[in-house]
Amino acid sequence: MKKILIINGHPNSDSFNFGLFDAYKKGASSHGAEIKEIVIKDLMFNPNLQFGYQKRTELEPDLLDAWEKIKWADHLVWVHPVWWGGLPAITKGFIDRLFLPGFAFQYRENSVWWDKLLKGKTAHIITTLDQPSWFYRFAYGRPSVNQLKKSTLEFCGINPVKVTYVGPLKNMELSKRNKWLEKIEIMGESLK
Repeated sequence: MKKILIINGHPNSDSFNFGLFDAYKKGASSHGAEIKEIVIKDLMFNPNLQFGYQKRTELEPDLLDAWEKIKWADHLVWVHPVWWGGLPAITKGFIDRLFLPGFAFQYRENSVWWDKLLKGKTAHIITTLDQPSWFYRFAYGRPSVNQLKKSTLEFCGINPVKVTYVGPLKNMELSKRNKWLEKIEIMGESLK
């Protein structure tokens, strides 16, 4: 049985991202996956990595619980919007506070290289945009994807990492939104 962790990085529970989150969960549940979830906005933690890596800030209970879920999962599904080309601040803070040396990766002594401590896991990023995905890629270089996929997940050993762009969301008709919900549910059913 595949163990899937669905992480919602949108701070507004009335957002379309929550619909996508629920659609994926519904699809994966219908095919027997074991599912856990993290709704970042509901966690109680300071998103500021106050001392960088110079001094460890103790993790709050919600972050310790989130880390146990990440370690447990075979597959991580991230649902988030793109804001100003990047991740919402609360999602970035979650990553800053949790994907730490000794947890997600480990620098090697006297070396610029590191060990990837999350090997064996896969991921899927489902991200919403207010512009066409081709424009986001070619005009801006898709910075949020580079940040989450390459500089975080793959850096820590998670591979492969697939990406699904949902957009442009701004002014999207209800019928098209419903089609996206169906597509995401089918993705969940295929456990990808």
